Amino acid sequence: MTATNPLGDEQTKLWNGTAGHAWVDMQELIDSMYKPLEDMLVAAVSPDSGGRVLDIGCGTGGTTLAVARRLGAQGRCLGIDISDPMLATARARAEREGTPARFVHANAQSHVFEPASFDQLISRFGVMFFDDPVRAFTNLRSAARDGAELRFIAWRSAAENPFMTTSERTAAPLLPNLPARRPGGPGQFAFADPHRVQSILEESGWAEVELRPIDVECAFPEKELVRYLSRLGPVGMFLQETDERTRTKVVDAVRVAFEPFVHGTEVRFTAACWWICARAPSASVG
Repeated sequence: MTATNPLGDEQTKLWNGTAGHAWVDMQELIDSMYKPLEDMLVAAVSPDSGGRVLDIGCGTGGTTLAVARRLGAQGRCLGIDISDPMLATARARAEREGTPARFVHANAQSHVFEPASFDQLISRFGVMFFDDPVRAFTNLRSAARDGAELRFIAWRSAAENPFMTTSERTAAPLLPNLPARRPGGPGQFAFADPHRVQSILEESGWAEVELRPIDVECAFPEKELVRYLSRLGPVGMFLQETDERTRTKVVDAVRVAFEPFVHGTEVRFTAACWWICARAPSASVG
């Protein structure tokens, strides 16, 4: 397997900068919050389908490590991500718990994988950030053996995920320079349109594409809410560059807006996602 340098694009800068460091700082909260989604992916990994698994956009490694534990000594789980700080955390976690997962710092869109080297490819929210998704999934198809399974979870639309857009809607009047999301561009809701996702995968050489809507209940402690809204997402990242007065004003307003999601000592929300499956078709004979 040949390592390649990460692309010097906007996403690489983002995930090696403010966003990447925020996810490292919030790693335990994020892993706990998205544990139901991790469990779904891990349960779908079958040792009988082959023990070579690629975790795309693995971040701080929670899902990669969980899969490696499931596969045991006979398996091989590799996580790939463009974020150096997040991968440093992932490697430290693997070493600390003695789990034989491996990680590579590279862009899955362009990394030169060993051909046909994976039996299963998975991702939890790690595939929506490619600037050329057809190129990315074509490259991933080349890394998959014939018959390999692709399974990943991606967000559905912003409209179906009010928890994820509450900060932006509330903060917009207070932060006139807050960058707007680019419809269809790399980002959280890039795979909201199921027809687009189907087209991307089929054009990239994947077959038996299936998208199933899932609504997953997620929760985290209310005492972490202010830290969550002031560090993560577009508003959280923007606040790192603002003055203290503006920051306090925005955080106070956004915290009030989250009140419908607060239930006693917990924050609860529904993650409206796609469960997406595909298969690498066998090479035609003839």
